[in-house]
Amino acid sequence: MQTWASISMLLCIFGFFRELRPSEPFVTEFLTSDFRNITSEQLNRLVYPFGTYAVFAQLILVFLLTDMLCYKPIIILSACAGIALFAILLWTHKIWELLIGQIFYGTFMASEVAYYTYIYAKVEKEHYQIVTGHTRAAILCGRFLAGVLAQILISTESMNYRQLHYISFGLQVVSFFVSVTLPPVKQSVYFYRIDEKEDHGRELAINPSEPIKGTFAWRKAFKLLMKHAMSGYTNATVIKWSIWWLLATAGQLQVISYAQILWKEIKGSESTYNGGVEAAATLLGAGGALAAGSMKFSCYKYAYNLTVIIGSLTMGSFLTISSIVENVWLAYAMYVLFCVIFYFVITTAGAKIATQLCDDSFGLIFGINTFLALAVQSLLTLLVATDTLGFFLNLRSQYLIYGYYYISIFILYCLWDFVEWFVRSKVNPLN
Repeated sequence: MQTWASISMLLCIFGFFRELRPSEPFVTEFLTSDFRNITSEQLNRLVYPFGTYAVFAQLILVFLLTDMLCYKPIIILSACAGIALFAILLWTHKIWELLIGQIFYGTFMASEVAYYTYIYAKVEKEHYQIVTGHTRAAILCGRFLAGVLAQILISTESMNYRQLHYISFGLQVVSFFVSVTLPPVKQSVYFYRIDEKEDHGRELAINPSEPIKGTFAWRKAFKLLMKHAMSGYTNATVIKWSIWWLLATAGQLQVISYAQILWKEIKGSESTYNGGVEAAATLLGAGGALAAGSMKFSCYKYAYNLTVIIGSLTMGSFLTISSIVENVWLAYAMYVLFCVIFYFVITTAGAKIATQLCDDSFGLIFGINTFLALAVQSLLTLLVATDTLGFFLNLRSQYLIYGYYYISIFILYCLWDFVEWFVRSKVNPLN
């Protein structure tokens, strides 16, 4: 049998190579260069919005298939989607072909859920925390190294934007071979669940060293799905923090999706420091997440509330400044600071939600929250970037809207906390 340490190592290697995509910080520069000749307007109005809709459309299906197919096939699918995506970016030329690539991008991003939930089905509960830490660290290391590598290669003119995509393509192939070596999962949280009461004594099978294989039961699966969902979303604390989590995540996805186009517009030419900016944002953002994970908020009654309130206002202010600045370095700084605050607060909110959930429902609740975040992101895209249903705003105006969006979250949670305080004071005037 595979030990938890060897499984953790394989997951870390896969996650590291999956996220080691040095082309990512310069994908906008590549697509708008002579290699592809796509305009920033086409990226802003057509290509990137289509990618947003592709992720949203596939997430719930991929989430269910992940549990139904026992994780490993979806992890392999993720690697295959990454290979297909970069192949299309490298060896196609037309807009419609790039839109097909965005469908593979949707699969690539949606199937990330399999990577994060694999450990809950394959590793013993006592190792959840350490393996989660390992895998998160591997992903952040991959993203950080990708940014540093991209910046060095572009700054020294050792490679061009297209050649960076060859590296990303090759590393996705490596991640595919790593994914194939992952041990298969015999049981899952929902569709191949083993009930200890029903299966008592099965551990005395002919070969007790072999893991017990669960039996497929879709009725039990959907019953348990509904039970976990009801258990989570009938908890007032889970509802409050989930709403903030999904609203903030939707905004952050918009910000990181269009940041490169904004920098290009501010500078008026190629933005050549994207890799260093992304590396700094990843490293400092990871520091913000670690700081949030190590802080003890229980000593102050309203610390969690103040964290999200002040964080929302701060992020909104950074985005508002980004929408009006004429200096690209100031825009870079606003982006990095936004990421630091976001990762700090989102970690705090995620921890608050997790404390209210039963162990097996983590993946479901955060999966639903992610789906709703993508729904909000899709709505934002329709409202600000399209001319059929939205206001067809230019990029600076879009970022101004995103700033107001976070300030609106700040106002919402100020009012929410005031109402909670008012209700408590009426129920218990002495408190």
